Amino acid sequence: MTDDSRQDAAGRLALGEGLTVGRLGFGAMRLPGPGSWGPPQDRGAALAVLRRAAERGVEHIDTSDFYGPRVANELIREALHPYPERLVIATKVGVRRDGPRAWNAAATPDALAAQVEGNLERLGLDRLDLVYLRAANDGMFPPDADATFEESFTALAGQRERGLIRNLGLSGVTVEQLEQARALAPVTAVQNRFHLLDRDSADVLRYCEEHGIAFVPYFPLAAGALRADLDPALIPPGWGLGPGQAATLDAIAARHGATRAQVALAWLLAHAPHILLIPGTGSLAHLEENLAAGSLALGDDEVAELDKLTG
Repeated sequence: MTDDSRQDAAGRLALGEGLTVGRLGFGAMRLPGPGSWGPPQDRGAALAVLRRAAERGVEHIDTSDFYGPRVANELIREALHPYPERLVIATKVGVRRDGPRAWNAAATPDALAAQVEGNLERLGLDRLDLVYLRAANDGMFPPDADATFEESFTALAGQRERGLIRNLGLSGVTVEQLEQARALAPVTAVQNRFHLLDRDSADVLRYCEEHGIAFVPYFPLAAGALRADLDPALIPPGWGLGPGQAATLDAIAARHGATRAQVALAWLLAHAPHILLIPGTGSLAHLEENLAAGSLALGDDEVAELDKLTG
């Protein structure tokens, strides 16, 4: 792994004003029910995963009040409040959930203000460590017709000036939007889709590295598409492993006595020193598996092999 001046002596990475976190965090999107909608199928298991993550030293939890909605934040508060001193909780705004499969933009100034207040209330906080404005440039939902990107980010920056937000981030953005936002207020982190099988945000990743911005890829495990037993009908277009790709991934995993998921996470950590990971799960076994990926040291030749998986 390349050394980076933004890391402290313990290998933590800066995540905004006065905040450093370990590079392996936890994403809360999978804690609610299927599709991140409704209560978890096993509430006790969801709470146990959060508590085990904290016990294992996880310092970075990524969430949102639209996970559930409200469910993920309520679980985090129940499991972990009062929060460990070093824990950083990042959340997202800019989306409204109208049903189990509905993700819609809600990025007017009034909508964002209400979402910030909702996150504060559900998490039991007076100030949010990091808030991402969720934009609409990755095909997940159409943009908000009632607010421009500039209006939305300016409104969120106003919440920071009020003292309700410590650091600002962006999610689902282009380089152009990132530059536009940075002209208005500091941007601490970017959360775009990026994983072993999808490198469409490589330009944003490079920009973040050049400007000292943490990059937090969502779907770091390709939304489960790396699993050998996944129904092909559930794999998004372009994310499936061809026979040669699967053979490469399995061969590297076998050499390390690791799983495909662990190799995919280790590749991301080796790919760029400013990447922070937030793999999510509702399973204690998968949590332990994901955290163990932090100790998997890939060789330079293996990283190069994996770099070529998407052609």
